[in-house]
Amino acid sequence: MKRLAFAILTASLSLTALADTVNINDPWARATAPGAPAGGAFMGLTADANMTLVGAESNASKIVELHTMKMENGVMIMRAVPQIDLPKGQTVSLKPGGLHIMLIGLHAPLTAGEKVDMTLRVKDSQGKEQRIPVTAEIRAMKPTAKPAAPMQHSH
Repeated sequence: MKRLAFAILTASLSLTALADTVNINDPWARATAPGAPAGGAFMGLTADANMTLVGAESNASKIVELHTMKMENGVMIMRAVPQIDLPKGQTVSLKPGGLHIMLIGLHAPLTAGEKVDMTLRVKDSQGKEQRIPVTAEIRAMKPTAKPAAPMQHSH
């Protein structure tokens, strides 16, 4: 009987060890003005094994894309990216002005104080996909003291 219990315990621990995870820190989305077609979502992602964020979904919008934003020749450029690498043990920050999640074709404005649900799709090094539910707090936009840089959005 002890051998059977040990075998069951060992098998369950082995299965648990196979499930790599991504820890999500401080998920939030920026509030949008009424009629705005898109909004951004941000968070910190720390994987316990080398993984890749390959997509996301949300009922809040028609389309969800992974994006990057950077300055090129004095112009802020935003582009969709096919994936975001999540190196083992390193926090990858999805933040304004850098890598982020775009909610495109919003069904309703993102209102401060409310929440938006998303599902992240991540793959491990063997290509196995996991779906991770995330609830992000919607936060008010902070006023900026300086004018925004010109921006170009391309796909």
